Amino acid sequence: MAAAPFLKHWRTTLERVEKFVSPVYFTDCNLRGRLFGDSCPVASLSSFLTPERLSYQEAVQQDFRPAQVGDSFGPTWWTCWFRVELTIPEAWVGQEVHLRWESDGEGLVWRDGEPVQGLTKEGDKTSYVLTDKLGEGDPRSLILYVEVACNGLLGAGKGSMIAAPDPEKMFQVSRAELALFHRDVYKLLLDLELLLGVAKGLGEDNQRSFQALYTANQIVNICDPAEPETFPTAQDLASRFFGQHGGESQHTIHAMGHCHIDTAWLWPFKETVRKCARSWVTAVQLMERNPEFIFVCSQAQQLEWVKNHYPGLYARLQEFACHGQFVPVGGTWVEMFWLPDTFGYSAQLPQIMRSCGIRHFLTQKLSWNLVNSFPHHTFFWEGLDGSRVLAHFPPGDSYGMEGSVEEVLKTVAKNRDKGRTNHSAFLFGFGDGGGGPTQTMVDRLKRLYNTDGLPRVQLSSPGRLFSMLESDSERLCTWVGELFLELHNGTYTTHAQIKKGNRECERILHDVELLSSLALVRSTQFVYPAAQLQGLWRLLLLNQFHDVVTGSCIQLVAEEAMSHYEDIRSHGNTLLSAAAAALCAGEPGPEGLLIVNTLPWKRTEVLALPRPGGAHSLALVTVPSMGYAPAPAPTSLQPPLPQQPVFVVQETDGSVTLDNGIIRVKLDPTGRLTSLVLVASSREAIAEGAVGNQFVLFDDVPLYWDAWDVMDYHLETRKPVLGQAGTLAVGTEGGLRGSAWFLLQISPNSRLSQEVVLDAGCPYVRFHTEVHWHEAHKFLKVEFPARVRSPQATYEVQFGHLQRPTHYNTSWDWARFEVWTHRWIDLSEHGFGLSLLNDCKYGSSVRGSVLSLSLLRAPKAPDATADMGRHEFTYALMPHTGSFQDAGVIQAAYSLNFPLLVLPTPGRAPVSPWSAFTVSSPAVVLETVKKAETQGCTLVLRMYEAHGSHVDCWLHTSLPVQEAVLCDLLERPDPAGHLPLRDSRLKLTFSPFQVQSLLLVLQPTPELRP
Repeated sequence: MAAAPFLKHWRTTLERVEKFVSPVYFTDCNLRGRLFGDSCPVASLSSFLTPERLSYQEAVQQDFRPAQVGDSFGPTWWTCWFRVELTIPEAWVGQEVHLRWESDGEGLVWRDGEPVQGLTKEGDKTSYVLTDKLGEGDPRSLILYVEVACNGLLGAGKGSMIAAPDPEKMFQVSRAELALFHRDVYKLLLDLELLLGVAKGLGEDNQRSFQALYTANQIVNICDPAEPETFPTAQDLASRFFGQHGGESQHTIHAMGHCHIDTAWLWPFKETVRKCARSWVTAVQLMERNPEFIFVCSQAQQLEWVKNHYPGLYARLQEFACHGQFVPVGGTWVEMFWLPDTFGYSAQLPQIMRSCGIRHFLTQKLSWNLVNSFPHHTFFWEGLDGSRVLAHFPPGDSYGMEGSVEEVLKTVAKNRDKGRTNHSAFLFGFGDGGGGPTQTMVDRLKRLYNTDGLPRVQLSSPGRLFSMLESDSERLCTWVGELFLELHNGTYTTHAQIKKGNRECERILHDVELLSSLALVRSTQFVYPAAQLQGLWRLLLLNQFHDVVTGSCIQLVAEEAMSHYEDIRSHGNTLLSAAAAALCAGEPGPEGLLIVNTLPWKRTEVLALPRPGGAHSLALVTVPSMGYAPAPAPTSLQPPLPQQPVFVVQETDGSVTLDNGIIRVKLDPTGRLTSLVLVASSREAIAEGAVGNQFVLFDDVPLYWDAWDVMDYHLETRKPVLGQAGTLAVGTEGGLRGSAWFLLQISPNSRLSQEVVLDAGCPYVRFHTEVHWHEAHKFLKVEFPARVRSPQATYEVQFGHLQRPTHYNTSWDWARFEVWTHRWIDLSEHGFGLSLLNDCKYGSSVRGSVLSLSLLRAPKAPDATADMGRHEFTYALMPHTGSFQDAGVIQAAYSLNFPLLVLPTPGRAPVSPWSAFTVSSPAVVLETVKKAETQGCTLVLRMYEAHGSHVDCWLHTSLPVQEAVLCDLLERPDPAGHLPLRDSRLKLTFSPFQVQSLLLVLQPTPELRP
């Protein structure tokens, strides 16, 4: 006779079920305690410890010594290889057998010479399925190797995740045994956990919630963990609940396997190679067992690593890619358009994406905003030029879901575009340090496929998701401009040397491409260094990963990044010299000097030229657009003065005035800027009663993310750094160049020296700065109060610029207290403005009328040595009349960042100047000249409109062009893009901030070769 129904107490019923599945409580009698059955130790365990990351073939040849469970090994970043000999008991025939392995290091199982599964305790992968069902004829003995890295899933931080790694940390294997796995227990546990999730997630006010709780309670009543014959009845109860389907209006969740692996972060680059193998081989297992499971991968660099280091695994990935289960996404070398974890997104990305044939964008990082909640999860994102892409932020605000009911319900509840679209992404799998999805995650999501009270869950793909989002697109809103992350503002400044290396190497590779393209035209012997350039660009892009160029990485990664930059500099300069030699081929005579201008406008500048004996002398040189000129003859002992020389005067009070007839600079006796005047108009640029070039120090203690964050409250701790009168001295005394220099003690531990330089004919004053920096949690900036009033300032971004407010009217305004820029910022009112240029900085702000450039930080995690030591950098100040566009600020910032090149030639330098390209409009910048990737004697030109205007312009070239065709960023010709060539000129039409690419097919003359 059935028991009479009882009144149920919500909390006690819920906890009863929780204890029944608990891995901690009552495991002697609950269901969880029956997940594994009989066990036995491995037959033999031996190990080999090495500081190297050896290949499998190398490792198995080493001397393995006997080992035991519990033995310690290490230290951090070493590797311990284990040889695991197994003997499966005869009595286990017909049952599922696992190797249970638990270690605090990341493991990879090798079987028959191939990787087969990752084993990571932090990633819920602590057993390897030896066989689903042991057959009579199956081998009872086998040998596995387990490669264990001496680091955890998220590195080896000492005391906290983001602390600097503990170099002496030791590791151990805490479990190594064979065990029977009870698949029926696993299925019941899964169902009970999901029922608990429904009950908790829907809450006490929901009918379906009580149905879930009562079903779970009834399963506990029926199920006796010691009697497996009770399991089918319990399983039927669960199936009855999950088999009750929802209606047609259910929100649909598109679940995709995902494994975000930071290319370097709290571990070195080489460890990421192994993380990829551990994560992706596990994903291959899941794809084999679950034909409907789809896994997305977003970084080509990581695929290249696996291809080179794990060719067998790469072949499997190719196989599953052909089946549509392994889906590469992103579209770039490191990461770009599938961007779960990058710290903000430029307003030019939509145009770049569309020009590459990419129409969709995904991230979730803006859910980290500290101040404002972004108003959309699905929307159109419109860039600077008006290009639009369909953007989606997974509403669960994570790229590392685990398939729980709580996450599924959150995805629906948090969706900010309810009523506009009924589809959302759900990215599941352990991330950041890798790991990826597990079978349990897949099984949870399959069970929740179509359950009343919950959204519909599909194992899906990016293509299916965005196809459904596009079907609702007429109801979607549009966001215009940048996607600014209101967090991690400190990464614009942290690790200044990495950022300097990035800027310098971008310049070097730009110059190598241009000079090599011109050499290809001028020399029959020159071979364009395509393979070398590809390797160097890939190395630079590797460092542009979001935890490397940002400086939010451990010391070991920072050192590797600096080594990469040194390789790029060294090889890049060699390639520059080779191109210069080819440009001068056929010129007889002694070695000469070639002055090269890699920018698309004529430049007249003061240049220091090398002279015999190692000395340098100043010269005023003029070099045509994207071309060269011979260096002035070294015979003249005294260079002729320009029409308007620089005058330098030091007053009796120690102040110094520099005047080149364009601007007049006055420095007080400590080196601060008391006046900056445009001579022609007598217009003062420095605010009345204020001083510029004022160094200021801030306390810089964020809430947690040390290298990442600078908080708004740091502004409350502003302390001007005051110098001592009498430290200012005249450097270069005038003529072609005038300068003054001074020393400044920043603190007892840090000092600064600076040379303030004004050249003849130059519209800006430069500040060459050297800092010896030894601080803790301090932030150094330099400020320039301007005699300008405007509610917004302008900041350069990729291929353009944008405005940001100079006030804090709204929360969206003051959340931008520290912002990013590239080479310049400008504050202008009608008719006048002041621009601040830089050669390697990215953090800045304009508050009120004060322009501020962020120089150095001193965080202590994850790299305790970040920014410590010597730094060199240059910034410049340029007052101007009219708009910054008409005043040439964009060109000035380019010139500061792309100095004229002085290159030795093997023979006599050409006697006449030569220009390859000129552009008729200053609004259009010819940014890049390179050889086409796949076509023979064809060059690619990349140009953009920089002023924010509609403009027609003429491109003139002295090269023998046969045909000109517009193309996209992938260099695919536009069928309607053929341009007529008239007198070596091409007419081009631009809209504001438009980027255009052009294929120039060169005439097949004897001087040209593929």
